[in-house]
Amino acid sequence: MAIKKFGHHKAPTVEPITDDLDWWHPVEGSPTMKTWIEHQTEDGKYLTGYWEATPGSYRVKYDVDEFIHMFEGKVTLINDGEEPRSFVAGDSFVIEAGFNGIWKTEETVRKAFAIRVR
Repeated sequence: MAIKKFGHHKAPTVEPITDDLDWWHPVEGSPTMKTWIEHQTEDGKYLTGYWEATPGSYRVKYDVDEFIHMFEGKVTLINDGEEPRSFVAGDSFVIEAGFNGIWKTEETVRKAFAIRVR
């Protein structure tokens, strides 16, 4: 069994990717993001790390499953045709593949993530 240790959410061990993710399209404000991929399997189908975003909204379509634990901030997710759901620092949740809607960062978000590519 392998155990992978990576940095702290305030001090990742890798350099961040500062480009918006391909499937995230800004729709309100001027949001920015940073992604630290601390671990990725050889086949690229499982990734873990940290993510940070500044206030604003993105239209997103998830083709992956993502487990999220938020360390800081507030976000509201609006899946098309559903009621908005808000999450704050300390919350953990899963976004399943098929989510198609708005990710609205209301306060700068810092989170840990685990993504499974389908």
